[in-house]
Amino acid sequence: MVLPDVANEMLTRRPATRPVIVPADDRGIGRAARLLADGEIAALPTETVYGLAADATNGEAVARIFAAKARPRFNPLICHVDGLEMARGFAKFSPLAERLAETFWPGPLTLVVPLAEGAAIHPLVTAGLDTVAVRMPRGVARDVISALGRPIAAPSANRSGKISPTTARAVLDSLGDAVPMILDAGPARVGVESTIIDLSGQAPVCLRPGGVAVTEIERAIGQPVARAGADAAISAPGMLRSHYAPGLPVRLNATDVRPGEALLAFGPDGIAGADNAAAIANLSPAGDLTEAAANLFAMLDQLDRSGATAIAVMPIPSEGLGEAINDRLARAAAPREAS
Repeated sequence: MVLPDVANEMLTRRPATRPVIVPADDRGIGRAARLLADGEIAALPTETVYGLAADATNGEAVARIFAAKARPRFNPLICHVDGLEMARGFAKFSPLAERLAETFWPGPLTLVVPLAEGAAIHPLVTAGLDTVAVRMPRGVARDVISALGRPIAAPSANRSGKISPTTARAVLDSLGDAVPMILDAGPARVGVESTIIDLSGQAPVCLRPGGVAVTEIERAIGQPVARAGADAAISAPGMLRSHYAPGLPVRLNATDVRPGEALLAFGPDGIAGADNAAAIANLSPAGDLTEAAANLFAMLDQLDRSGATAIAVMPIPSEGLGEAINDRLARAAAPREAS
């Protein structure tokens, strides 16, 4: 399917306005919903990371997301809803999809399901695919969706491929004047994006590990979940090989710190050369993976600004949320791709 052209000329002619950071109270939620209803974009807090939102049924509004992020248009977006009833309005839910939604929603789980015929979701959101990624967030973002009365498209509120923001300030630092309003609810609780499970085929496939451990999903449905291969076609966000990347090179599974490097540590133990690191941030001194996930993006950003020449990352266990943490770190360390 050929995607409709984005009105790039119109978007670049829009006057720059200073972003407004607004408290995520009832007044701020109403203000954000009105902005989205008018076809604008706004940065919203979710339990995972801050998202850059637009009305998912408005192509011109969705185009503003791609322009603000400099995001490749072959990369689909997640539709966020306030409940299953809204999701059923544009997506086909199998019994398995219904079971997962009822078990994990609201929460950090995205389901890729067939797009319903005649769905009002704009093709820019799905990248022209016949499937759609759907999630129900917790808290403020869900309240904004309810006030709007329509699903929103909302990737992370940062420049494409860069570190995802977990605070309003991080959104401002990354997007600047590209976003007119940022709704501030403090630091994101989970700190990594949602787990994405593809249910459009014969068996469930994890396209991206995230805030719900895949082992939890397997227990809930009583069957294994396959993992997408590295060469899998891009059918959901976060599948680009190079993604979530700081400006500095990232060296994984480090057992020492080399001259000029900063250290992203984990757990109570040190490694050789740590005393001479350009900077140190510890994801969790206690070795807690939930704490580490919540700190990951903020600490990567902190070390990226430290003046170091590179970031050395200590080994992190792969069980539970460790799978999502290691996925993000592997993409941060991958050779950089044009975005």
